[in-house]
Amino acid sequence: MPEEPLQLAVIVGSVRDGRLGPTVAAWIAGQARSRGDWTVDVVDLAGIDLPMVLPDFGGTPTPAAAQALATLTPRLERAEAFVVVTPEYNHSFPASLKNAVDWHNRQWHTKPIAFVSYGSVSGGLRAVEQLRLVFAELHAVTIRDTVSFQHAWAQFDANGTPTDPDACTAAAKIMLDRLDWWARTLREGRAARPYSA
Repeated sequence: MPEEPLQLAVIVGSVRDGRLGPTVAAWIAGQARSRGDWTVDVVDLAGIDLPMVLPDFGGTPTPAAAQALATLTPRLERAEAFVVVTPEYNHSFPASLKNAVDWHNRQWHTKPIAFVSYGSVSGGLRAVEQLRLVFAELHAVTIRDTVSFQHAWAQFDANGTPTDPDACTAAAKIMLDRLDWWARTLREGRAARPYSA
């Protein structure tokens, strides 16, 4: 019996004007869709007006926050795996991404997270290393293999196509293969033994 398609959420972490994130996210989403057995949901945080002020623990979100969460939370809940697309700002990841992470908790539990990063000379890898610490606290599993774009604005043409497609496609295949293994293994684990955090 064939397995159920894998539910993947690709999160666009930057909300800055003029950002490259949607281009990078569209490319990696296309790589994931080409596998044929994944359902891909691109979650662009720029389209979700999530407040920066969180309620007290156990408190009730404001109406504006509740509306934003009604859009975002079910999508994170459905996802069995994530690809986080992040730039590097000042040696770290965007506040918009941390805010979306912090508004949630159990939605990340026992799910694998891969990273596609972009930036200048570091290719965004310093942002990724910090995100690994954040997601470890949330009982998520981060994938070692990443896709990283150095000097990112020169890595895509006007149509959003990578200028060196062979290298990044090969890196994406390795990363997505690992993500697939973890997502399916953790799916089986959750079904067999409920996780308590």
